[in-house]
Amino acid sequence: MINVKKLSPTISVENPTASSDFYIKHFDAKVTFDCGWYINIALGNCELCFMKPQSPEQPMLDGKGLTYSFEIENVDEEHVRLSKLGVTVVIPLEDHPWGDRGFGILDPHGIILYFYKPTKPAEEFKQYYKNN
Repeated sequence: MINVKKLSPTISVENPTASSDFYIKHFDAKVTFDCGWYINIALGNCELCFMKPQSPEQPMLDGKGLTYSFEIENVDEEHVRLSKLGVTVVIPLEDHPWGDRGFGILDPHGIILYFYKPTKPAEEFKQYYKNN
């Protein structure tokens, strides 16, 4: 079995700086590497990388179907803060029966950023949780 020490998604985009600037502005991300066409940012103990493709064979992200889920403590406060900043909310703040309270926004490339706080799941969802 592989022993993964870190997972750093790399997203191919036309403008890596626009992507990193969004996360810096809205989430106080820190740049850990920047050579212009490749930028790493840190969000707490998570890392995202943005890369302008260096060859025609590398596909660009179209944003469809990609969601990053962030477990946070103050989901209601974060919803208010981001709403005041004018970000696009695509999933309203709600309690969900599967066991979270959360909401989703879009980043500049159409990736959904889902912020949630775990809650007690409804009875019908308890059967789906697995003990590890």
